[in-house]
Amino acid sequence: MKLAEALNLRADLNKRISQLRMRLLSNAKVQENDVPAEDPEDLITELNQCLIEFEEIIGRINTTNCKTFYNDMSITELLAKRDAMALKASILRDFLVSASEKIDRYSNKEIRILSTVDVRKFQIEVDKISKELRQLDTKLQELNWTTELL
Repeated sequence: MKLAEALNLRADLNKRISQLRMRLLSNAKVQENDVPAEDPEDLITELNQCLIEFEEIIGRINTTNCKTFYNDMSITELLAKRDAMALKASILRDFLVSASEKIDRYSNKEIRILSTVDVRKFQIEVDKISKELRQLDTKLQELNWTTELL
């Protein structure tokens, strides 16, 4: 199984577990002399099986991510780098929106509000980070589809 397939399986299991949670909650109580739409014991049995599979697949994904390298960095390190880059790009984008916001003055006597930074310079940096982020994400996707799950 490829790493990407395992990631898809993890997402499916996560969704299934979430659905089982909701079904359990929906069948937790009934009116006197009624029966639940589904047997909670059966749902718990199914939930336990899904959780066993979920734990196993996460362990295998994490092992694979730690032991698979690209340019002297493990996939785990590449994921951390990607997350940090995405966070930085997001913060800088928000900052640029605020810094470039136009403040209308209704007369020349009102105080002028100016940006504290060169917006163009920061926009170039955000564009550079965004490009690097796309390239890294593409490489991670490639690794996911070419790496065998350990």
